[in-house]
Amino acid sequence: MRGKVKRGDGFRRVLLAAAMVTLPAEVVVGGRVTMLDKDDHPGDVGQAVVWLATPAPVAVAPVRAEIGTADKEFSPHVLVVPVGSTVSFPNHDPFNHNVFSLSEESPFDLGLYGRGEARSVKFSRPGVVRVYCNVHAQMSAIVVVRDNPYVTQPGSDGTFSLPSVPAGSYLLHVWHERAPEVSRQLQVPPAGIENLAVELDARGYRFKPHLNKFGQPYPQQGRRY
Repeated sequence: MRGKVKRGDGFRRVLLAAAMVTLPAEVVVGGRVTMLDKDDHPGDVGQAVVWLATPAPVAVAPVRAEIGTADKEFSPHVLVVPVGSTVSFPNHDPFNHNVFSLSEESPFDLGLYGRGEARSVKFSRPGVVRVYCNVHAQMSAIVVVRDNPYVTQPGSDGTFSLPSVPAGSYLLHVWHERAPEVSRQLQVPPAGIENLAVELDARGYRFKPHLNKFGQPYPQQGRRY
């Protein structure tokens, strides 16, 4: 007959130590972004991006996303993706486009391509990547690339929510293309935060034409479409 295995003090100490180990609480960080525009009218706050910066990257799975070109416009205008994601730029117009970016984080040039074609870019570094068309000066889009999952865009009313955020210290960023970026230290308690209030000020925004892929102004004459 086999004897029973006796579990002594050492085994009990291991169980006690394991029970005392607690993982960081994952909570919700939420609030509302408001934006003052010219004449103090509310701005298009839904185009803002809210994220928490961490001391080191936090693994997040890359995705495949799309920014379409139609009627000489990019859609969506602002796209948020994790590092390592691939974005396709399909052309739905009956004429050529040349999608490019001179942004330091991810410069690229997809060359001329026609209707029904699509070309792609992989974004390997975090940052704000401004995208243009070398044929049509009025076309612009923005890809915001982040290296952790704590990023979102507000609703049209400015409310936002970041779920599953471990309690701890972060740097909060709120970005909009027409307003100075707001950043501040944020301590997230175990109970989370539900009433963050951030105000953006776009009253001083002035449109500035961008340059083409050669770093030159766009020609004002000679374009067929």
